[in-house]
Amino acid sequence: MKYFTIIITILATALIIYNATKLNFENLFEGDSVIALITILAALCAIALLQILRLSKRVDDKLKGKN
Repeated sequence: MKYFTIIITILATALIIYNATKLNFENLFEGDSVIALITILAALCAIALLQILRLSKRVDDKLKGKN
């Protein structure tokens, strides 16, 4: 599970970087910039959820007595 969350986090970060290059700062809310903004927001949400999952697994392991 740890490697899965790391790989998905790396992919989401790459997606953020790619979509940041697609932004048109003169017209952020028109055309492809809107799609890029939505994708960046979705990737940030995915990263946040994955970090919450990793933290909850760590707490679960500590409660069960594993290291």
